[in-house]
Amino acid sequence: MHVPDGFLDAQTSVATAVVAAGGVALALRGARRELDDRTAPMAGLVATFVFAGQMMNFPVAGGTSGHLLGGALAAVLAGPWTAVLCLSVVLLVQGLLMSDGGITALGTNVVLMGLVGVGVGWLGFRLARAVLPRRLGSVAPAAAFGAFLSVPVAALAFTALFAVGGTAPVPVGTVAAAMVGWHLLIGIGEALITGLVVGSVVAVRPDLVYGARDVLASSDLEIRPGVAA
Repeated sequence: MHVPDGFLDAQTSVATAVVAAGGVALALRGARRELDDRTAPMAGLVATFVFAGQMMNFPVAGGTSGHLLGGALAAVLAGPWTAVLCLSVVLLVQGLLMSDGGITALGTNVVLMGLVGVGVGWLGFRLARAVLPRRLGSVAPAAAFGAFLSVPVAALAFTALFAVGGTAPVPVGTVAAAMVGWHLLIGIGEALITGLVVGSVVAVRPDLVYGARDVLASSDLEIRPGVAA
């Protein structure tokens, strides 16, 4: 989903950069409430995992690319505000060192993957948790649902930006069909990966999973390293 330089006009790129800067500023404040001796190391691991996952790109349409987003995974493991920072750092490094997405499109990519991807992924996770039984076994499927939901919504957000300020000679309908169609498939893969990763961590160290803290707080079971609730 990395948007390349010049794919959106200057006005749209500047507008998304402003929104991205505001979102990162809010995330810096919010992450102070999330980061502790458990989530800080997890945030580093999450950023590394997302970086590796996003390096597997394939073309979608008009110069754009598709890949795993990792927003829901980062939000569930490290917290939504911390996840925004993780995704933003990953996108910055990719843009600076690998020209993946471009510098002028950095704000656009942060909005799509760091704000929309994380926000929708976390919202989907919370909605699923509200429906599923209140137990540790529900954390992984809820994370998978949030991951699936985040991908096509981010694709739709990109399509909306392209409709406003797209510069490539590609019809909006073609872009929408390609982006949403491909990203529905990507969403299935992302849901599987997110569910497996979150489920594996919950099984071994549920205390390291930010999205499981409320379950642990309401449980009388003692959580020890290597012992699942």
